[in-house]
Amino acid sequence: MERIRVMVTGVGGGGNGEQLVKALKMSDKNYYLIGADITHISKGLFLADKRRIMPPASDPNYIETLLQVCKEEGVQALFTGSEPELKKISAVQDEVRAAGIFLPMNTEEVIETCMDKSKTMDWLDAHGFAHPASVTIREEADLGSITKFPVVLKPSIGGGGSANAYIAQDAEELRLFGAWMLHIYSEFIVQEYVGNAECEYTVGVLNDMEGNLINSIAVKKNIMTALSNRLKIKSRYTGEMLVISNGISQGQIGRFPEVTSQCEEIAAQIGCRSAINIQLRFVGGKCYVFEINPRYSGTSSFRAMVGYNEPDIMIRKYLLGETIEPHFAYKEGYIMRGLDETFIANEELEMRNEA
Repeated sequence: MERIRVMVTGVGGGGNGEQLVKALKMSDKNYYLIGADITHISKGLFLADKRRIMPPASDPNYIETLLQVCKEEGVQALFTGSEPELKKISAVQDEVRAAGIFLPMNTEEVIETCMDKSKTMDWLDAHGFAHPASVTIREEADLGSITKFPVVLKPSIGGGGSANAYIAQDAEELRLFGAWMLHIYSEFIVQEYVGNAECEYTVGVLNDMEGNLINSIAVKKNIMTALSNRLKIKSRYTGEMLVISNGISQGQIGRFPEVTSQCEEIAAQIGCRSAINIQLRFVGGKCYVFEINPRYSGTSSFRAMVGYNEPDIMIRKYLLGETIEPHFAYKEGYIMRGLDETFIANEELEMRNEA
């Protein structure tokens, strides 16, 4: 049987793209994987069967180049591994699909809402879902409305892996961090610090392209380890550790129905078509959602390790015509992460640069 040709973009940096490649390599379908990135010095490229260099998503010729590469490589399914590419491609989904490419992606409306944390909080509020008290800051005067501490400051748009996120324990710190944030962002969001480091989850919900639930999975995150937190500081007032997680999730993986059931409802109401990831703290029986990522997860490979392989499932359903049973069984346990290394000789790098 001829191998299905799957392209994954943005495979460098240990992010979503590399995770998707790892997940697809675990499938027994033996996909032909085309990895794409903006540089040859990309670890993820060396996991793929074929390597292609792409311009950044900001390049005006990005879509034209993408479609040309897909044509040259005979790509049958396309997954985006970076948020800039996700946003760029979301606006031209019909054009990509018209080229005969399977594109399992949420609608542009869902992506636009979820990639803006302020819009996400507004949506959650309007639909009756719990979330941390949140204020969008556009000028220093807006900071005066915040009186309850501690709070988390972070960009409204972007900020993957909690980049440029800070904890303010009082009004003085809020003014200091807030003034700095306004120097680099036109706006940012301040959220109430909810719960503690022991109650944070990342939840994946997978719907089909018609919006029907396929399955869900959760990781109760261990964010106290150095590998998995962006910021850890002791409260001057309570003595507890205040922690902000990063994009390197690890911890207990399983169904956690009291958590995933609430996230399934969010996915249904927001109109999920493929995968979303919901970041939350579970307090008093409620999921306090602080972020929704409208894409495949940075935990895709270790989900695949327990039998929950999202990109593989979508290809099986739509390209291979297989029946996927809702709430199919998968293993539960504990996922631990570390670091590994890849060596590339100078000679090989030079060959890649010349290719």
